[in-house]
Amino acid sequence: MPDIMVLFTCLRQCLEPTPLRQLDRVIEAMLAMSGRVTMRGLSRWSSKGGSYRTMQRFFNTSLNWCHLQWLLIRQHLLDADEAVVMSGDYVVVTKAGKTTYGLDRFFSSLYGKAVPGLCFLSLSLLSVQRRTSYPVVTEQVEKACEATAQQPTKQSGGQRGRPKGSKNRNRREVELSPALRFLQEHIQRLLKQIGTAFKVVYFIFDGELGHNDAMQMVRQVGLHLVSKLRHNSALYFPYAGPYAGRGPRRKYGKKLDYKNIPSAYLQATSIDEEIETNIYQMSLWHKKFAEILNIVVIVKTNVQTHKTAHVVLFSSDVTLSYAQLIDYYRLRFQLEFNFRDAKQYWGLEDFMSVNERPVYNSANLAMFMVNVSQALMRPMRTQWPAFSVNDLKAWFRGRKYVVETLKLLPAMPDSFFIDQLVSQMAALGRVNPA
Repeated sequence: MPDIMVLFTCLRQCLEPTPLRQLDRVIEAMLAMSGRVTMRGLSRWSSKGGSYRTMQRFFNTSLNWCHLQWLLIRQHLLDADEAVVMSGDYVVVTKAGKTTYGLDRFFSSLYGKAVPGLCFLSLSLLSVQRRTSYPVVTEQVEKACEATAQQPTKQSGGQRGRPKGSKNRNRREVELSPALRFLQEHIQRLLKQIGTAFKVVYFIFDGELGHNDAMQMVRQVGLHLVSKLRHNSALYFPYAGPYAGRGPRRKYGKKLDYKNIPSAYLQATSIDEEIETNIYQMSLWHKKFAEILNIVVIVKTNVQTHKTAHVVLFSSDVTLSYAQLIDYYRLRFQLEFNFRDAKQYWGLEDFMSVNERPVYNSANLAMFMVNVSQALMRPMRTQWPAFSVNDLKAWFRGRKYVVETLKLLPAMPDSFFIDQLVSQMAALGRVNPA
């Protein structure tokens, strides 16, 4: 099992010795402890130099978590020749009370409704070869205090059609909403942090960014967007007929009928457990988008009942193949595993801080532990492929018990005996046997 301080050698260039030593105490306690991850719990499980007052000082320290995450990822998790894409998502943490900084009601997909809590934006780098997500940026989202503008009510009796004197709007020059500006700012921040170490081309997000403003926002930072459209989006083939002889040339051709997609666009078909899957790819226009879209439609049909369902994926890169587009969008789900681990093991749901700086540090520490656990588990998985976070915590907890027990002995035994003892203790709580 690698030593934590050896793992954190790369962090010395951006952390002073005191915060680095405090971070080491905190992470050793998080790896060994059971129960809720709070400042009180961390102080109880930490060794000498990890008092409750020290924990308070650490969580009130200003840290550049984006830089820390990137140094750890570049040194221990990503190889120089790996293909990397960027992805993002929001995670909601439920909180009680009324005094926590940023507390509001946010929609949670787990509960299917808006719940009181905190919301964080997470931007991650996805390794295409390893099929793993590494979180880099974690920022708290605050709801806009301004009331939404009331839509003008339609008055009956007025003239129909387009108002006289109105001009065409350039769909490439969009006014970004506060949420899109917030997202764009942190995408630029992450790209600046990466620099020239990796070439990132694609940004993957769920259907929340399935509109023109979001695509233009992503294109402004030099990336291509991969996302999802509504299942009933109105898409049109490019017009290929003759010129009418007057006026501008027609842009939109026949509208796409999802129930009767031409077989010429069929790319792949398969049948699994009486479900037939057909994948179509084509370049189509959407009247609210500025550019033509690379569309992939996945149609699933029950062979017995003939019921169908379809999903519409799209990308701003018209040269992207259907297989890569689907693979990148599927890879986005790896962020959900980051959120699961951060909540289940590393205290994203447990922290009781209420002030701005401790709340920010608590959320970023939980996401930082996701990368730390990946770096610690990678060498162990060469021997035990099923080595999990539970096994990792069992090893550190066993080592903690052994160290505390050896302190009571009059003489310290040899290192070989200590290693055997640690292995035996770690096996008691291990989920996957060695």
